[in-house]
Amino acid sequence: MGKTLLTGFKGKNNSSRIVAEHLSPDHLLLTNSFAGLRKDISSIEKEYGQAVMFGVDKTLTSNVRIEKLASLDSCKAASVLDLAKIAACLKDAGIEAVISDKATRYLCNEAYWHALEKFSGRAVFIHIPTIKYVDESFMDKMKTAFRSFEKCF
Repeated sequence: MGKTLLTGFKGKNNSSRIVAEHLSPDHLLLTNSFAGLRKDISSIEKEYGQAVMFGVDKTLTSNVRIEKLASLDSCKAASVLDLAKIAACLKDAGIEAVISDKATRYLCNEAYWHALEKFSGRAVFIHIPTIKYVDESFMDKMKTAFRSFEKCF
């Protein structure tokens, strides 16, 4: 199955970077451009069996959104991981999570698409709040949830 890779996006004040770095030394910070993130994802080592990806959604404050789908052109790809279990792990840690079956747009969608392809569906994309809402309490809850994600892979 391999190790789990965490990803976030580069940027000093990007909460996805902060969460990925805080949760695991096995993280990759994605470039904030389409060509750059494709290159980043294609260079991921084979030692990783799945990915947990983080991106920012400005509309979120205390909850997170788990993305089920990514789309490219008119094609869709879906995670094969047990997203309901991932949501339950987050909820048990004190973070409300909803699962969305609508592909997002822009860089998050593009990154998720390439990761789903790279990991044969063994990836999940989680949108989190901005840095304004990612405090020590949120980080502690994410750590607790992440430790229990193993049962989802």
